[in-house]
Amino acid sequence: MSYRSISRERFIKGAGVGAAALSTGIPAFIPRLGEAAETLKIGYVSGITGVYSAEAQSNMRGLELAVEAWNKRGGVMGRRVEVIKADDHSKPGTSVQKARQLVNEQSCVALCGTLSSAATLSDSAASATMGTLFVDMGGHADQISGAGCHWSAFQTCHTTWMLTHATGYSIAEKFGKKWFMLTPDYAFGHSLAAGYQDVLNKVGGQVVANELAPLGTTDFSSYLVKVDAAKPDCLIFLVAGQDFVNAIKQADTFGLLKKYPVAGPILEFESILELPKSARVGFWGVEWYYNSDLVFKKNNAVAADFVAEYRKRHKMPPTAQSCFGYVALDRICWAINETKSTDGVKLARALAGSPFKSVWNGDPFYRKVDHSLMWPVWFGQIRPDGTPADPYDLFNIVDRREPSQIAASEASQAKVCHLDWPS
Repeated sequence: MSYRSISRERFIKGAGVGAAALSTGIPAFIPRLGEAAETLKIGYVSGITGVYSAEAQSNMRGLELAVEAWNKRGGVMGRRVEVIKADDHSKPGTSVQKARQLVNEQSCVALCGTLSSAATLSDSAASATMGTLFVDMGGHADQISGAGCHWSAFQTCHTTWMLTHATGYSIAEKFGKKWFMLTPDYAFGHSLAAGYQDVLNKVGGQVVANELAPLGTTDFSSYLVKVDAAKPDCLIFLVAGQDFVNAIKQADTFGLLKKYPVAGPILEFESILELPKSARVGFWGVEWYYNSDLVFKKNNAVAADFVAEYRKRHKMPPTAQSCFGYVALDRICWAINETKSTDGVKLARALAGSPFKSVWNGDPFYRKVDHSLMWPVWFGQIRPDGTPADPYDLFNIVDRREPSQIAASEASQAKVCHLDWPS
């Protein structure tokens, strides 16, 4: 891909739904005639420090580009958009407290963020009681758009069901059906494990071990010493963030990465960057990637310019988490501008079922039945050294699975997700 200088005029024309010209500083702002000029505040609450801090940084970089794009175009309803950030340390109790403060004390009209699924579930419930729109960027657990769904909450990243069913069949076919899983012991990990168990049930496989590790574990040796005795066909890493980095480095030290194939439902780009080349191995689910025709074609001007502007600012390409931040913030701004309202119910009804164009090819939408974003999952192999042209090009994307192939059916979701809209 050629990373040419960005054309802001072309980006305005290509974005259409909220992705627009980006600026390098604080953009000029001109209120529309007859509209209030006060700032429109949107709250971002997430694990800015802690196990998911690198992912949160990417979230924030993506959402900042979306905010600047809207402000460059004149704001939302003629009002300048500002993001107010709060650190929840990936703790659900803290997250709810911060979310309530953002709405009740900071006058935020909508919320976004979260990386821990436990925090996402807590904030989702709180947003409903406050009557406030909440767009999840990083909580993947099925419950968020399943049994724990709320009318006010929308799940941007893929559900764990989508991730496991986009990757599990390929893993079984490529490596075998006896899996050793290292799983984070909270909602996200449990949902991933359940999704892979469903895949194995269908292909006649088995989980030979499912080791549960608390979030924030630093020493995984007590789990990894059990691998050889279990004799798996494949090591499945479900841990994420800094936990993944620690676990895979220790597996490398134990010599396990040379003995067994390694795979999993998701691998964050941020995590790869922290690994030595000897630990950059395996086949993984990919939620979005900056350089593959299977993600977006070169004629997708919005995607190409998003990548180019991000690289210009941060000296590295955007990640899937950057994509989540950009899309979530853009959709919130679009809903407010579309409805000319900050009423949570009006915003949620506008978002549900409305297709849009974005930084991948397709027509994604948040499904009406459960507010889960319908978009593809990709599958790729790590390239430890990148490519000669780009050392950051660390994934070879080999497959793309459409949402119709991997999402739980609307009928099954209707049985577990009851949105219970306010009357």
